[in-house]
Amino acid sequence: MIRAAVAGASGYAGGEILRLLLAHPHIEIGAVTAGGNAGELLGSIHPHLTPLAGRRLEDTTAEVLAGHDVVFLALPHGHSADLAAQLSDEVVVIDCGADFRLESAEAWTTFYDTPYAGSWPYGMPELTVAGESTGKQRSRLAGARRIAVPGCYPTAVSLALAPGLAEGAIAPEDIVVVAASGTSGAGKGLKPHLLGSEVMGSMSPYGVGGVHRHTPEIEQNLSLAAGTPVTVSFTPTLAPMARGILATCTGRVAHGTDAGTVRSVWEQAYADEPFVHLLPEGQWPRTADVLGSNTVHVQVTVDERVGRVVVVAAVDNLTKGTAGAAVQSANLALGLDETTGLPLAGVAP
Repeated sequence: MIRAAVAGASGYAGGEILRLLLAHPHIEIGAVTAGGNAGELLGSIHPHLTPLAGRRLEDTTAEVLAGHDVVFLALPHGHSADLAAQLSDEVVVIDCGADFRLESAEAWTTFYDTPYAGSWPYGMPELTVAGESTGKQRSRLAGARRIAVPGCYPTAVSLALAPGLAEGAIAPEDIVVVAASGTSGAGKGLKPHLLGSEVMGSMSPYGVGGVHRHTPEIEQNLSLAAGTPVTVSFTPTLAPMARGILATCTGRVAHGTDAGTVRSVWEQAYADEPFVHLLPEGQWPRTADVLGSNTVHVQVTVDERVGRVVVVAAVDNLTKGTAGAAVQSANLALGLDETTGLPLAGVAP
């Protein structure tokens, strides 16, 4: 058995990693750690994790995490780099924070307030990459010992748009994304604007005007797909739901592209992907349909009147958007089948 530790286990992402690992046939759960919640029983924080309810959260230190085959870091942004540096080069470290996602130091310092720590292989196997011999990011993850898990918004947006940019169906300029997220995307900390009485029956924008921290990550991914710089106008909104992201992404139909062939680009890109599902024509993604699953639902059409491609993607921000991507990446790093332990079916109603 492969022994795994989860740091930051008291948060939403850490709890979701543990939920998935409980179903993994080749991984046993070792240390579970936290910061302010150290010393508490896991069951008092995550009552749904019944098999682990009696586990006591330990302090998040390199000493506690040592001796594991894989360590999942579900820590706040800016907290992973120092801890990861203290872990053996032989252990697989999967970081769910933003610390190692960006390849540009300038982009990091523009959007984050901690020192730039560098970049690790990026944990989105399905990302179409221009010039990659296999066509996908997956080849960069096999056997890796350090992997940066994508952000939740970049997961939905990148997988929605990358095929069209890679095949030249979408122009790399004038891309506009408006995406709605559930409240769990903001973490488990108490915040007045996330109280039930503030969220129920209401939607609101935030991070407006190109200032959301996921913007440079989205642009990095789409530029990799296009093979040329891509800029995005990204507006996130807060929806009255606990989980889920629904991203509506549009871009101009590239000059010379036949609108009737646009859908075939996505069909070819995702024909063999177990976790990305292009829905039948006329069926549109819903966040409810991906709840608890490691899947992304995608639909694409062309608004011929204005000459724009419209792609909509739905993802569970805690599963495929964070913890599921972490386990999927760990599977590749450890030489296991990529789909091991990961749910394809959502929960309904």
